[in-house]
Amino acid sequence: MKAKHILMMAAVLLLDQLSKWGVQTSMQIDESFDVIPGFFRITYLHNTGAAWSMLEGKMVFFYLISIVFLIGMLYFYRTTDHRDRLTRIGVVLMMAGTLGNFIDRLIFQYVRDFLDFIIFGYDFPVFNVADISLCVGVGLIVLSMVLETYGGRRICAK
Repeated sequence: MKAKHILMMAAVLLLDQLSKWGVQTSMQIDESFDVIPGFFRITYLHNTGAAWSMLEGKMVFFYLISIVFLIGMLYFYRTTDHRDRLTRIGVVLMMAGTLGNFIDRLIFQYVRDFLDFIIFGYDFPVFNVADISLCVGVGLIVLSMVLETYGGRRICAK
């Protein structure tokens, strides 16, 4: 991996773990406070599943799928055209997010979530920085694919 991508992954991972540590050390489980009333609050939760608590308590499954996913993403990164910067950054962000939640599962047997939004009256599931990194990574890969398909070329290529 390129040094700049390793640094990006480390920065996201550090932000994820520090933000989780900050919430964990300053709040009790299930404690919540409004940041922007009616829209955003910090709510400290433990999630033993995936998104929306799916497959709750299936830690061995999450360990295995995380390892397989990380190996697959590393392979994808290495085989992706080095000029396809959007895809490579997307994969790096996905690896950082996977590692952030994998670390939580290994150490605590749950993922620490705390970002809680109410969007158009819907109380969206609580998430964390690692989850954001995963979603942005997927979005960049999809964007790169759409641009290649409809634009006939990759963007950010030198």
